[in-house]
Amino acid sequence: MTSTHALLWLYVALVFLAGLALLFSRWGRLAKAAVVLAVTALYFVADHTLAGVWGWPSRDSLPERFVLLAMVVEEPGKKTEGALYLWVNAIDTAKGRPEREPRAYRLPYTKDLHAVLNEGMKKARQGVTQMGTAEPKRGPKGSSWLRPGNDEQEIKIRDLPAPQLPEK
Repeated sequence: MTSTHALLWLYVALVFLAGLALLFSRWGRLAKAAVVLAVTALYFVADHTLAGVWGWPSRDSLPERFVLLAMVVEEPGKKTEGALYLWVNAIDTAKGRPEREPRAYRLPYTKDLHAVLNEGMKKARQGVTQMGTAEPKRGPKGSSWLRPGNDEQEIKIRDLPAPQLPEK
């Protein structure tokens, strides 16, 4: 049994217990309504939280330094805003090497970012490993938490430097 199946059965048991409480308890209508709302809210919170565990692309910020592995482009159309899907390995700053497991990210589509990532993927297809950096975009001074959309990043792609081997 996978962890996903275990979570599913735990939720089924919770719904069953809530159903028993609703049918056979002497709780007032307000308490029963609160149980229904709590179980319903738990479903939506769990669904949103587990989306990242099940492999859906993350909408989180990219790591500060990463190795670009792959990219898929969904260009904007009449009904869609478009997106750039990246598969990257974060670079552990303490060790200076990529982490073991890659992660998928979803970024909003922009022509400039599409061009930068496309150039990086062309070089990657030629066998040149590409390293990316993601830094927060600089904006006007002041309290950054007051400005919506401040989580945008400036992404740069370059060739991964050759590793420095120690002398013998």
